[in-house]
Amino acid sequence: MGGQSDELVPTGTPDAVRARAAEPGRVPVTDPTLGIDVDVDRRGRPRHRLVTIGDSLSQGFQSGAIRATDLSSGAIVAHELGWLDRFRRPPYPGPGLSVPFDLEVLARDLERRYGPRLSAVEVPRALLRARELMDRVEDYWERGPGRVAPDVRAYNHALAMYSWDLRDALSRTAANCQAEIDQPRDDLVRQLVSHHAERAALRVYPHWSAETRQMSLFDAARALSEESGDDGGPGSADGSVPGIEALVVALGANNALKAVTLLDVVWSGEDFRDLRRKRDYTVWRPEHFAAELAEVVAAVRQVRARHVVWCTVPHLTIAPLARGVGTKIRRGSRYFPYYTRPWISDDRFEPGRDPHLTAAQARAVDAVIDLYNDGLQQAVEQARRGVDGPPRDWYLLDLAGVLDRLASRRYLEDPDARPDWWTPYELPPELQALTPPPNSHFLTGDGHGGRATGGLFSLDGVHPTTVGYGLLAQELVDVLRRAGVEFRAADGSPRPEPVRVDFDRLLRRDELTCRPPQNITSGLDLLGWADQALDVVTGPLRHGTS
Repeated sequence: MGGQSDELVPTGTPDAVRARAAEPGRVPVTDPTLGIDVDVDRRGRPRHRLVTIGDSLSQGFQSGAIRATDLSSGAIVAHELGWLDRFRRPPYPGPGLSVPFDLEVLARDLERRYGPRLSAVEVPRALLRARELMDRVEDYWERGPGRVAPDVRAYNHALAMYSWDLRDALSRTAANCQAEIDQPRDDLVRQLVSHHAERAALRVYPHWSAETRQMSLFDAARALSEESGDDGGPGSADGSVPGIEALVVALGANNALKAVTLLDVVWSGEDFRDLRRKRDYTVWRPEHFAAELAEVVAAVRQVRARHVVWCTVPHLTIAPLARGVGTKIRRGSRYFPYYTRPWISDDRFEPGRDPHLTAAQARAVDAVIDLYNDGLQQAVEQARRGVDGPPRDWYLLDLAGVLDRLASRRYLEDPDARPDWWTPYELPPELQALTPPPNSHFLTGDGHGGRATGGLFSLDGVHPTTVGYGLLAQELVDVLRRAGVEFRAADGSPRPEPVRVDFDRLLRRDELTCRPPQNITSGLDLLGWADQALDVVTGPLRHGTS
């Protein structure tokens, strides 16, 4: 029953989206080659083994902040390649100074001071403490050491920036990010770091000369691909040649994410290319996304990369930040009647008062994402067939299908809603051994130091935990092995097949999944309070600028 169309989409929905919503949901692609063979020139070893271009999912954003770029999906892949020490990624301060604001730091600090539950008497003191933490972060980035980006005279291999959509990746540069920061701040109430995304971006972008300050993410990738010479690392060969061995492109989620973070659907207008005016939109019309994607494809074609992996856009309505209210609208449907904040319980929810999406709006957002992914699939197919040039070894990693197979409330707990293609995602043994195994529910503590629910999504309800990033990394590893990329240990010796991500290593780093804050309970009262009083849960996700 899950393959059937659900219901009409709202008035004002673009015709193409309306037509797609009337059809069954998109069937994921399981063959990253799309069944099209490409003859690959494997002479020499490209100097740069891995480059990633993307948004927060590629940067390693977690619980409302960016702090551990060595645990992004790309960095995890680089570790498995035996190349992490040469995988250049932007430096950020650790816990306590992460930008925009680290919800895990807040939760653990309040837990140490007030225990697993805030009493009414403690709330004012907790508010003052939270303001102190926010003030420390703001001082660091606006007036302290974070105000000036490190002067690193080399291109990063991790070219990913949270909140960036397709236009940002095409048009943002260090120069225009700095120009944004130099504008007077126009909000005297919010305590989040002003222009936090632009400040963070200056650590991603090259900026050591007038020329590099004008470079986009794609320009930086192209410059990397034109560098020559042996990198001198373990496993290097005298046959090193210019180029990038594997380029991963994961963009497009932010062309629809604000519909979920704002719980509002505002379709893009004709000024969608304007960096300022586009901030008013939460979802890109399919024709606008297609126009942007054509420019992105043209930019990627300028990068000298042996293999390119394109990632599809996940169905964002599955993320636990938008919680389905009550029961499904009917048997076999994928959708709940309303989607609201996870800390608003069913018995407290009032459509006339609380922010929400309707089932019809959620269906429209999923449908437009299906159209985005159709465009990504078409780009890979045309490249592999050699349309407009020689065949290119491009691949499609269907992350939308991966998340669909992990969707607890949509499919795992509702067999009637499962489409014919659906099978549950098999977690690696290390995660299956956890009690309970991680799932896509919002993460909560069990009151005894352990985890009651969740484990795949961090405390912002949108971005993965460390082990969640590990699952994305494993999918990338599998595609790269399909492409013939050789994985080696740190000493240069070949890795045995199959190549598996070291989840034991990730679990040692993932305190959130293994030892979550116990004040994050089933009601999510702490996060609801933090969002209402401090605007630190959904606020940073609305847009990268403030």
